[in-house]
Amino acid sequence: MTTDGSAYHEGMRAVQDRFDTRRLADRLEQVTYHETFWDGDRTFIESASMFFLATVDAEGHPDVSYKGGMPGFVKVVDERTLAFPSYDGNGQFRTLGNILVNPHVALLFVDFEHPNRMRITGRAELQEAGDDQSDALVVVRVDQVWPNCPRYVHKMTLEEHSAFAPRGGDYVPPVPEWKRMEFVADVLPERR
Repeated sequence: MTTDGSAYHEGMRAVQDRFDTRRLADRLEQVTYHETFWDGDRTFIESASMFFLATVDAEGHPDVSYKGGMPGFVKVVDERTLAFPSYDGNGQFRTLGNILVNPHVALLFVDFEHPNRMRITGRAELQEAGDDQSDALVVVRVDQVWPNCPRYVHKMTLEEHSAFAPRGGDYVPPVPEWKRMEFVADVLPERR
């Protein structure tokens, strides 16, 4: 969202004008963009077992990461907020580090089994995880939500959920093979 409240900045407008799509873009903004979760948004988000998260560092360098878990790992907290755990990873903390210096994020949810996708932009903050299966809880205050045309989404079916995805209860995910390799053995955090 731009400072004037529009979904489009001058670069987007220049390309829209070049390809004569400004009217179409304006109509899509009027009809599909929203600042609160609509009926069905919660169901779509909370049924997802994965999404892509884009972050930007303090100098404007982008990064994108895949976030996966069991369906329901992303929760819609209220009409303008969602939250998800940041599970144990490779220790680089690119995503969480970027959020600390620049809270602007974009999320892309894709349903490959029933081609559909949703984009969300907002501002993220880190909170204590509250469990020992994740490093932090990422809370996103939504700026805009909009469905995105699914026509190029390849139809795929989920074969199985990752054994590494926390499931709650007494389930203990296996240790990833790379954490057993000699080159990292002496530098792994003690808590893992």
